[in-house]
Amino acid sequence: MGWFKRSKPEDSQGSSVNIMEGMWIKCTVCRAIIFKREVERNLKVCPKCSYHFPMSIEERVELLTDAGTFREWDADLLANDPLEFEDTLPYQTRLVNAQEKTSKQEAILTGSCCIREIPLAIGIFDFSFMGGSMGSVVGEKICRAIDRAVTDHLPFLLVTTSGGARMQEGTLSLMQMAKTAAAIANLHEAKLPYVVLLTDPTFGGVTASVAMLGDIILAEPKALIGFAGPRVIEQTIKQRLPEGFQRAEFLLDHGMVDKIVKRKVLKDTLATLLTHCGARAMSA
Repeated sequence: MGWFKRSKPEDSQGSSVNIMEGMWIKCTVCRAIIFKREVERNLKVCPKCSYHFPMSIEERVELLTDAGTFREWDADLLANDPLEFEDTLPYQTRLVNAQEKTSKQEAILTGSCCIREIPLAIGIFDFSFMGGSMGSVVGEKICRAIDRAVTDHLPFLLVTTSGGARMQEGTLSLMQMAKTAAAIANLHEAKLPYVVLLTDPTFGGVTASVAMLGDIILAEPKALIGFAGPRVIEQTIKQRLPEGFQRAEFLLDHGMVDKIVKRKVLKDTLATLLTHCGARAMSA
């Protein structure tokens, strides 16, 4: 019995397990176990089913914008707690925890940049900050970015990933839906293109407002997009939902998305669309 025992130092076993656990990830859609570095080399796209894994804000900026052109706006805007809201934790504690965890101040990054030398304004949601929820600061930053876009005559690109309105701000968060919709109307009046890129996941009040008001609505492959979750819908209507319901492909088939774009061609696709909408490169 003892002939087949092989002993290893405990620390060696622990480090080996940690390395193995960090080397592989499971695809959300096809459930395949994939070598992590292979996914990262493939722009965080599953090589088996083409599911596009979530990206960080830094990765989005690197993917979409010309190197060195991004300039952040309104980085100093911070949320407060007028409702003094508390569930299992006070809202202020949740904000501090999210800021320490992400090293970000809020759930959206806004600024100016260039895509293939075309100047534009951009907003990128950050799901890692309280689920990308839209509170007063997120709504204000979107509105300010749109105001600058109108002033500087720039197109506006919004990249969404969110669980919806921020419940800790109650009605104040719901007001951002109307507030941002009114700002987008100013873009339309100025005849400036508003392009939305829906990424996984985009839900709730964000879907019901800024995400679906684009002149052009793009989506990443297999992104989950909706208002309520599928389980809630099934319980409400007492019916089974169709296969692939709320995936980007389902929305494209039903006319709610204009085009599904893979990451490797996303930057060129955006540049082409912006050019067709009248935007011009700085060198033109």
